This record gives sequence, C-alpha cells and structure tokens, in this order.
Amino acid sequence: MNAERTLIMGVLNVTPDSFSDGGRYATAATAIGRGRALVAQGADIVDIGGESTRPGAAPVAVDEELRRILPVVRALAAEDIAVSVDTIHAETAAEAIASGARYINDVSGGTHDPEMLAVVARASREHGTRFIVGHWRGIPDPAQQRSDYDDVVAEVRDSLARQADAAISAGVDPSHVVVDPGLGFDKTSEQGWRLLASLEAIRALGYPVLIGASRKRMLAEALDRVPAAAQTEGPARSDRDAHARDLATAVVSALSARAGAWGVRVHDVAGSAQALEIERLWAAARPEAVPAVRPPVQAETRDRIALTGLEVFAHHGVFAFERERGQRFLIDAEVAVDLSRAAAGDELASTVHYGELAEALRDAVERDPVDLIETVAERLASVALGFPAVRSARITVHKPDAPIDATFADVSVTVVRTRRDSGSVR
Repeated sequence: MNAERTLIMGVLNVTPDSFSDGGRYATAATAIGRGRALVAQGADIVDIGGESTRPGAAPVAVDEELRRILPVVRALAAEDIAVSVDTIHAETAAEAIASGARYINDVSGGTHDPEMLAVVARASREHGTRFIVGHWRGIPDPAQQRSDYDDVVAEVRDSLARQADAAISAGVDPSHVVVDPGLGFDKTSEQGWRLLASLEAIRALGYPVLIGASRKRMLAEALDRVPAAAQTEGPARSDRDAHARDLATAVVSALSARAGAWGVRVHDVAGSAQALEIERLWAAARPEAVPAVRPPVQAETRDRIALTGLEVFAHHGVFAFERERGQRFLIDAEVAVDLSRAAAGDELASTVHYGELAEALRDAVERDPVDLIETVAERLASVALGFPAVRSARITVHKPDAPIDATFADVSVTVVRTRRDSGSVR
C-alpha cells in the first residue's frame, strides 16, 4: 500500500437497508464477490458495514451485525485484502479484528460504546490495527436538530482532538489514529462544504484524515443546482438514484487528495481511482519550483519547544574502543507544536511535557549501540514525532569527544523530519 498517495477505501454494505446499495450485497457470497471487485477497481481498503448509519436507520443487534460481516471479513482477509469494519460496537470490533480486520472505522469516534477504546488499544498493540475516529453528536438525527455549530470547523477539529487524545490515552499507538470529520453526521450541506474547504485545519491535528462524502445528501443538493440536462443518471435528489452522485464524488476525491487527505471513502471505486490518477499526473507535471500540493500544515507551525544540551553517556561509534568505553553525546531537540490550545486552556495535554521528551530522548540514545550519529539522530526524530502534538522535529546530535586527530570544538549531525499524513515521517 503506497502511503505517498491518497488511499481509496471502498464501501461494502452488507445490510438490507443501505441508502446506496439497497441490499444488493446482503449475502456473504455476493458481498465477498463485491469486495474482490472493489480491489480490482483500485480500492486499497474494503470497508465492511453490517449496520446502516444513515439518519433514521433501525439499530441492529450485535449478533446480527456479526452474522452479516464475519464471513465476509474472514474471506477477504484470507486473500490478504486490507479490511476495515464500520461499527460502533466494541464486541463487533473485537470479533472483526480476530477475523483479520486491519482497521476499525467507528463513526462515533469511540464515544458510543465505552468498551471500544480498550478493544482498539489492545488491537493496536498486538496487531497494529488502525482506529478511524469519526465525528458525530450521537445517532444521526434525520431532522438535523444537532447541527447548531457556532464554528463548525473549530468545533469538529477540537472534538476530534479530544477523541484522538482519549484513544491514545487508552493505549492506541498515535501512528494508528486516523480522523474523519464526519460529513453528513449532524452537519448541514453548507457545514460539510466548509469542512472540506478547511481540511488543513483538520490536518493540523497531525493525524491522517479520511474523507467520506460519497453519494451524500450534500452532493445531491449541490447537483440540484445543475441543469437537468446535465444530470448523468436521472434526478440527483432521489436517494433511490444515489449513483447519480458518483461523478461529483470523484471530483471531491480529487480535490481532497489535492488538499492532503490520507484517504477517501467511496462507493464507486473506479470513478475515484480515475480522478485520483488524473490529479496525481497533474501534480507530477508541475514545475518543481511550484509545489503541486501545499506543504503539510504541520510544517508551517511557527511555535517551538526547544530542549538543548541534553547530555547522555552512550556507546555509539565506528571504532571498537568507542563501543567498549562509551562517551558523551549532547542532544539538541526543537519540536514544532501548535501552542495556541495549550496557552488558551492552560492544559498540559495540549502541548509536550518537556520532561517526558527529555526522558524519551535519553532512553533512545542509551539503547542499542550503532556506528553513526546519523542513525542516532534519525532514531531521536522518530521518538520526538511519536508525541501526538509534535508536527516536526529538528534534532542535532553532538559528539564533542569524537576520536578526531585534530583540534576541534565539536562535531554534530542535524536532521529535520516532519509528520506526514500517513503517520510516517519525512
């Protein structure tokens, strides 16, 4: 799976009441076939759902949800297909993970079932399972009476930050967290467009962002403004004709990729695969002097926390006597952190505890002797970026007692690494 490009998550509803598929894949055989087809069309991940989350949908008992999804999860996972399970139930998540699911996609962000975070934390540690934290305000309300935001972007961003922090506090590895602004979940169409246009504010949290606009009402309402003759497959306003929204979905996929989305969740994989390839070629053809994509917001953060002169005794070096005797190393670390939330709320959780940072860096230097201080610097950058609030890290490793046959004051190596939306660094 190429983390450099926007991933495609193909939707596979194994429900009889899906607004989009209308129960077409409600049997295991048809669902398994559909999952294979989605991968053939370009899906990187297949997202299996056994309970509809559309407004007004009837709740489904966990036993029934499991009956619907587990044969499909097992079959696709056995073929080494990356499977995600769309569920708000911890028991379903646990069974799905045991059956081979690599992602848990919880539209409630872990707020619906109090056991969910414990389940995904254990799976994160033991299996590397990733947790997709969705934003909502409760079971979707058909009347959208909970769409009363003063500032939808700020409120969704802050809510996602809290839920991601809760997941990490429960034990989920920070690199396993993905966030989803929850388009259509207690949000008007106007609010949905505002979130898309402000995607960089969500990305500034430092987590990969999944966008799920596929075939949603906000697209139907947008297409109502298009002349009837331009409609591709009948009246877009009809839920029975959700396929009429696939072209608009593909456009949103391309624009989301341009804005830095980690992934797009879509029903029509083929259309979005084509759109993303066109966007990729367009971006690749631009002159190097003109960036194709705005640099990650994290790299633009001007706020800094600096820790300098951290002295550590360790056994790194090319020569055998360096490994045997050991020597001093001095570490300078400068991390980019958005300090506005911490300052506004006087909250330690919104910044970096420099004592914990110092301890983590010291422990990383002391373990596993290596030949090069370049390797040590790279290790320390990864450690610094493991702190959720850190956007980028500048690490300098000084070796003042290096065995150089000349008079010198210091020798050092500096690396600068930035958190990428994939959860890796560059």
